[in-house]
Amino acid sequence: MRKSAKRAEPQEYGRGTGVPDPIDVYVGGRIRMRRLYRDMRQEELARKLGLTFQQVQKYESGANRVSASRLWEIAAILEMPIPYFFPPKGREAQAIDGPHDEESIELVRLYYSIADAGMRQQLFDMVKGVATKQGPSRPRRRGA
Repeated sequence: MRKSAKRAEPQEYGRGTGVPDPIDVYVGGRIRMRRLYRDMRQEELARKLGLTFQQVQKYESGANRVSASRLWEIAAILEMPIPYFFPPKGREAQAIDGPHDEESIELVRLYYSIADAGMRQQLFDMVKGVATKQGPSRPRRRGA
């Protein structure tokens, strides 16, 4: 008697579907976010990796998976531990994910580029004070 072969369920994403795996998209997004925080262009990261900027684009979009060895290189270049690039489990995921829009990323990058810690603290206190007086509201987008 012949055993019946178990049919595999069709995949919603992953290889052969044309839809990237959500984890690959998340990892790519974290690479992009960290690269932007470092004020690094795709071309510069690509050069340091010995790749074309198009390959970095594919990594960042999740279209191409990042191998473990390549992620090791990227983590070293971007000066982040490897776990940074993976989604945390549970509720802490939203708390540590950070801003994704260009304006927020630039603001954080510029804030940390202020060398004088006292001046940085003054700026922080000023922004906190203004935000507290204004009350909770949805931030307006530029040009809105």
